[in-house]
Amino acid sequence: MSVVTFDTLKFVERLEKASFSREQPAAIAGAFREATGEEPVTRSCLDARLSERKRDVHSGPIEPVKWFAGLLLAQAALIAALVKLL
Repeated sequence: MSVVTFDTLKFVERLEKASFSREQPAAIAGAFREATGEEPVTRSCLDARLSERKRDVHSGPIEPVKWFAGLLLAQAALIAALVKLL
């Protein structure tokens, strides 16, 4: 996803030069910011997202390892049972 930078101060100043009132460009800039979803990232938000990703990375690969270990044990038990039968 590409990031679009939008300088609201320049936007407001340019529209004021074109004889808009101060409130009009500020409202337009706010509407544009809401429409594009452009909001500054806070440190706490970034830390929360990073810790969530770390938790996913640490907990994710363990499940397949558990399955693999279980299958190995089941295979060993099956082979031992077959050897006993022969």
